[in-house]
Amino acid sequence: MTKVLFVCVENAGRSQMAEAFANLHGEGKVKAFSAGTMPSNNIYSSIVKTMQEKGIDISKNKPKLLTTEMLQNADIVVVMGCEAKGFCSTYLLKKVVDWGLEDPKGRPIEEVRRIRDEIESKVIELVLDLNIQKKFADEESVS
Repeated sequence: MTKVLFVCVENAGRSQMAEAFANLHGEGKVKAFSAGTMPSNNIYSSIVKTMQEKGIDISKNKPKLLTTEMLQNADIVVVMGCEAKGFCSTYLLKKVVDWGLEDPKGRPIEEVRRIRDEIESKVIELVLDLNIQKKFADEESVS
């Protein structure tokens, strides 16, 4: 199982959505986690609402502080766009991907939905890529 860690600043929006989508679309082959470098007290209400529109309830999730242990245990770390601001420390990582996503904080609900849908598309692409890589690695080990 591939462990994917999604990181943003507050762990109250983008990374929470990505975690939920990865656990859904990963179908047991991906275990997703999320954290923030400066976590908020709560997930943004607009995020909870737009995820409920997709049939996913994250209302009980809580923002978490990024730890060195989380970084070390992850196979892949996806930064949501905070790296450019210097918030995310990624020097310990083997594989880091920066999606450069807009922050949904304080945005109108239509923009939050657009960001949500962009995250879901990126997560689906990531899961497919991970499955292809695993299949290729499995075939290589058999030959």
